[in-house]
Amino acid sequence: MQAPLLKKYGFRIRTRVGLVVDNLLIPGRDADEAERKLRQIYRDCEILARSCQQTAPKAVPASYEDVIALITR
Repeated sequence: MQAPLLKKYGFRIRTRVGLVVDNLLIPGRDADEAERKLRQIYRDCEILARSCQQTAPKAVPASYEDVIALITR
């Protein structure tokens, strides 16, 4: 069973007391889920901006032979 593919969404918000918070990264399957999670944490916040952050694919782990080849160069 594979884990669900989550994207990270970046938010810029204004809290209910008026503070602006930049660069909040919330994981979610889609933008609506990320916004729902954000509103659970910051109730009554105003969303000023939203963006989708692309996650880099995970690197393949190096084999023992690859590490030895790097050391012996």
